[in-house]
Amino acid sequence: MKLVGSTTSPYARRIRLLLAGTPHDFVNLDIYGGDRDELRRQTPALKIPMLEDNGQVLYDSRVIARYLSPKLGLPPLNWDQENQLTLVDAANDSFVTLLLSKRSGIDIDQDSLFYTLQHERVTRTLNALAEQVEAGDFDHWNYPAICLYCLVDWIDFRDLLEGKAAPVLLAYRDRCRDRPGVVETDPRVS
Repeated sequence: MKLVGSTTSPYARRIRLLLAGTPHDFVNLDIYGGDRDELRRQTPALKIPMLEDNGQVLYDSRVIARYLSPKLGLPPLNWDQENQLTLVDAANDSFVTLLLSKRSGIDIDQDSLFYTLQHERVTRTLNALAEQVEAGDFDHWNYPAICLYCLVDWIDFRDLLEGKAAPVLLAYRDRCRDRPGVVETDPRVS
């Protein structure tokens, strides 16, 4: 198996953590710099992660996880877990949009529908996820828990985490630091 991603991508990290202890090659790309042409060669979606396994190529972390689950002997996700992933992905997508906009010199705090919606989505999803953490819904280290961990650690790494959900989510992240692969995939040291 070959996983293409970057050490700073929360989407690639979730697959790296899912594969902790499973032999695979990890190809680290600088997708916004010198490795952009390589990214174009690897995936027409121009997104990471991308997994190649015995001729099968997959382009999205959620699809990759679904592919890997039976190979790794993991149980299928139930509908509540699918909804957890939807919340995590919604927050992650909005945070990536905000970060890339900010890096592009766009005022993300402007009074515009697009950015107002991003901020609202971030606040509502993080609050809902914090409530689920407090209810114990992420106590088992499964794919949704891995995804939440990667989201929270990434938005803290990018200095984007704020609001009333932050203390609950950071405490969750801190409780998960001893999980397999977490230290090895930390974007601060990878």
